[in-house]
Amino acid sequence: MRKFSREYGYARVSTKEQNEDRQISVLREQGIPDEYIFIDKASGKDFQRPEYQLLKRVLREGDTLFVKSINRFGRNKQEILKEWQWLIDAKIHIVVIDIPILDTRKYQELEGIGQLIMDLVLQILSWLAEEERKGIKQAQAEGIAEAKKKGKHLGRPRINLTTLTPGQKQILDAEYPCWKNDELSAVVFMGKLQLKKNTFYKIVKEYEKERGLP
Repeated sequence: MRKFSREYGYARVSTKEQNEDRQISVLREQGIPDEYIFIDKASGKDFQRPEYQLLKRVLREGDTLFVKSINRFGRNKQEILKEWQWLIDAKIHIVVIDIPILDTRKYQELEGIGQLIMDLVLQILSWLAEEERKGIKQAQAEGIAEAKKKGKHLGRPRINLTTLTPGQKQILDAEYPCWKNDELSAVVFMGKLQLKKNTFYKIVKEYEKERGLP
């Protein structure tokens, strides 16, 4: 067992499209080197996240874990409280940078009012994080329901003859006769159009129907 303590940082965003740079910048300001910052791109509904689970395996008694905000730690109230308790039981300090009162280092020798205040604040913030998660899910569900009501297509945009780019349409016009006369393979034609097999044949049918071709 190592005899010195370390400071670690944890950052989380929900999707690969989101950017964690602000969180990392704040953690660096706390003096945490990049090699001790663990980053997950995963939902906050539970703690079964690869980088967080790896972090738990390297944390030791006396270490300190920094997170920018409680909702970056997690979004499920019961899961947050359970994980917080695990860290406390393992004698690992926790610092929520945005909420200075949530700094367990302040309460090492204090079991009275200070600890009580911190517990209450944690309860409130973890509840807010969960409510925010529920609100996001509800908004998504309502948005999907409204889109379906209006007959909007959900998911990947459909590709058809009318959605082809001008460049694709030029290639289709130029190469169709060669393909039809077996002078050009379907695979090469698809590659030029940058279409998958099923989409290619669907568009060719539309093309032939529009032009009255046999």
